[in-house]
Amino acid sequence: MKKFALLLFLLNVSFLFAQKEISGVVKDNTGNALPGVNIIEKGTQNGVSTDMNGSYKIRVKEGAILVFSYIGFSKFEKMATEAIINVTLSEEGGQNLDEVVVTGTRTAPRSNTTSALPIDVLSSKDLTSTGQASFDKALQYKIPSFNTVQTPVNDATSLLDPYEIRNMGPSRTLILINGKRKNLSSLLYVQTSPGRGETGADISAIPTDAIERVEILRDGASAQYGSDAIAGVMNIILKKNSGNGAVTVRSGITSEGDGEMLGVSLNNGTTVGNKGFLNYTIDFSKVKLANRPGTVDGGTTNLGPDDKPLSGGEYADFIYVDPNDPDNYVDGATRASIMADNTSGINQINNFLAEKPDAGNINGSPETTAAKFLINGGIDLSESTQLYYNAAYVYKKVNSFANYRTPYWRTLDPANPYLADFFGNGTAASYKGYVPTFTGDLNDYNATLGYKSEMNGWNTDVSITTGGNKQVYSVENSVNRSDLQDENGENIYQENSPITFQPGGTSFNHIVGNLDISKVLSDKISIGFGSEFRTENFEVIEGDKASWDGIGADSFAGNRPENSGRWNRYNLGAYFDLAYDVTEDFLINGTVRHEEYSDFGGATVWKLSSRYKFLDDKITLRGSLSTGFRAPTLHQIYTQKAQYSFVAGQGIQVSGIINNVSPQARILGIPKLDAEKSTNITVGIGAKPSKNFNFTVDYYNIKVEDRIVLGDRQDTQFGNVAWFSNSFDSRTSGLDVVANYNNIGLGEGKLGFTLSGNVTLQNERISDVTNNSFGPILNALMFTSRPETKWILGANYEVGKFGFSVNNTYFGKTTFKQDGLDSNLRTEFTPKIVTDLGITFSATEKLTLALNVNNLLNVLPEWKFKAENAAGTAILNDAAQVKTQSNLITFNQRYSQMTYDGYHFSQLGTMFNLSLNYKF
Repeated sequence: MKKFALLLFLLNVSFLFAQKEISGVVKDNTGNALPGVNIIEKGTQNGVSTDMNGSYKIRVKEGAILVFSYIGFSKFEKMATEAIINVTLSEEGGQNLDEVVVTGTRTAPRSNTTSALPIDVLSSKDLTSTGQASFDKALQYKIPSFNTVQTPVNDATSLLDPYEIRNMGPSRTLILINGKRKNLSSLLYVQTSPGRGETGADISAIPTDAIERVEILRDGASAQYGSDAIAGVMNIILKKNSGNGAVTVRSGITSEGDGEMLGVSLNNGTTVGNKGFLNYTIDFSKVKLANRPGTVDGGTTNLGPDDKPLSGGEYADFIYVDPNDPDNYVDGATRASIMADNTSGINQINNFLAEKPDAGNINGSPETTAAKFLINGGIDLSESTQLYYNAAYVYKKVNSFANYRTPYWRTLDPANPYLADFFGNGTAASYKGYVPTFTGDLNDYNATLGYKSEMNGWNTDVSITTGGNKQVYSVENSVNRSDLQDENGENIYQENSPITFQPGGTSFNHIVGNLDISKVLSDKISIGFGSEFRTENFEVIEGDKASWDGIGADSFAGNRPENSGRWNRYNLGAYFDLAYDVTEDFLINGTVRHEEYSDFGGATVWKLSSRYKFLDDKITLRGSLSTGFRAPTLHQIYTQKAQYSFVAGQGIQVSGIINNVSPQARILGIPKLDAEKSTNITVGIGAKPSKNFNFTVDYYNIKVEDRIVLGDRQDTQFGNVAWFSNSFDSRTSGLDVVANYNNIGLGEGKLGFTLSGNVTLQNERISDVTNNSFGPILNALMFTSRPETKWILGANYEVGKFGFSVNNTYFGKTTFKQDGLDSNLRTEFTPKIVTDLGITFSATEKLTLALNVNNLLNVLPEWKFKAENAAGTAILNDAAQVKTQSNLITFNQRYSQMTYDGYHFSQLGTMFNLSLNYKF
């Protein structure tokens, strides 16, 4: 036994001594460091990735061969004979598809090619350099055609913000993780703000420190990937290094002293056996409330034509309650006439605003707490087969507020002063109103298990993916004001109402199976084909009875039983992809796909793309023509609910959404939803005149037929309601520009510039509206509420241990037509430039400090009225009318910076962020 133990000891010692540590730096052929390069010990899964400085460190066996690979560069192999191996990777060999996932093609891996499609590639360093707290906001300041901003009214929408590429809405960009479809969020945006009627995947839930790089395909790709890929595809590639772990501590605060942020993130990896790896990320963060309320205008009440009230200030928002019937709200004209002579009411308003100039309103950025966990791994089963997997779980909690219910909105009936009991000490004099709170709890998960093999030149990839998103809500400091009574004549609510409600929530999940097969048939032809099966489930979770009974919980009514339930569907798709190298420089790629859905039928789409290189590959011409489709989401088909919203001149009102499969829809003659259909054209040029300078220019034209929209609210026999329909056709066209000039010598350091931009040439409805009402408000939200042009000019300078970056983001004009705004006017947000500054200091080989000042010059959104015609000019020449219009669209200046419907970049001003990164 002792001899056996001695033998094991000697074997372990020999193994340890057979290991050696290799370190070095990887750069491109211009001398710039390359972060995120994969370094693998050949024949094993032992690997690492370079850090933001291009450095790496790995332990390997004696005689090992290191394989260096990175997207856009030739694979490089090197025998590990020295302790320090510095490597320069060349772009001349093109993309190495064997080691990375490349978005936009489904054919067999082929080397020595250049993408025929416009793809942005962002490294982890690019994302972290922005200093933004979440992944989606980092993209906002890196990709010109990508836009996202927090919505002005924060309830369920505070859990995630709508985002979009090329002004097409979040539901038309497909999100992939390591090439596999990520689940949608369960949230349907229903507020009158950008993104209305849309849903999308929660990309803010993905921890930035887990991302190796992001590939954004700016082209329609339904033929390759299926539904949702009309505007493009975002493929998030996860880190897979099994060493070089790091912990990052982040902190931040706004220049106003609020919005404090604190976070800690750990990314690390390990080997699994001799041929496996596991990379994991743990991320915790908390961001406190940042409040930017406006100063409320008390104003005076004016009566317009036909005695219709004009909201000249808070007086027009006064909600008069008939003392004999607390739920009998008189019409606006009567209310206005009563208020005009209601001295006590005017005094009540003035006294309240003297105490609370912002009327107690709380808007801005809500308090958010998040915990994120993610793993990515794989293991070689043999030299030609691999098992791979990844999984993520995210928990997010958000606390936000509804509009403050001022005491003059909810006046007291002396015979039944239940509000004073709830929100005072039982006397009318003590009653100061109330502000309902909203809490959202989000759980999001996704996981993939897959198997890859290569036999006789055939590449096979089989995988199963699951994912889901669940959101449940709580409302506190509110009341159910309904006058319902029990069999004994006692009030069920009012003075007996709870003040805390559970209004339910929503849930979505899917299971996706993929089979992808590809092969290089010759030096000119490669093929790919496969299939996808997907099941989807959507649930509307019923709220407790007090949250929906009668008029429900004030501010956020619960889901009623008849509107709650579970719905599901499945679809089966198949595709075939062929790539043909006509010559070494001329490539043609074609794809065809067919999908069958269980609920609305099938769709067949196709795509042709091509690329031609000349002048020794210095210039590349590329283009594509494709058709696409987007299936209506289960959210859009089945959502039916009551909604609290602000109606200009009438205060907070309750309206509703009816779905297309309801009895109400049949009575109103509303047809069921069908898929959107699209035609995409992309033409571009790429040039690399020198090793330090390159640029691309791409034109795109996207026609969407039978576009699915949530229309205007309409008065029907079922109340004031809205619904989804395939309403019209639209066309969106524009230009994307990207230019880089790097490796400029300046003193002891190197300077680089990047200029990227998006210009919208056309974004409008091109057909009549059918099956719905779609007025100028929704038209503006869909087509002009995102910047018509956006440019990012960045400069980076590295010298010694320091790195400096300056990014200037130009947000172009946006145009709104807000609810209540006179039809002869429009609202335009003034173009602005937001400047971000970043400074990094590599204190030691392991410790790096980074300071980011976002919005360095404290630039805030600004808007102004524009006249549509002579009548609009007359309004603008009348100060009283201008004030009235301003009060209408800002809820009497509660939302003075961005109006009630939205804005185009952050209203928080300057943000200071400090991070510390320590490598193991």
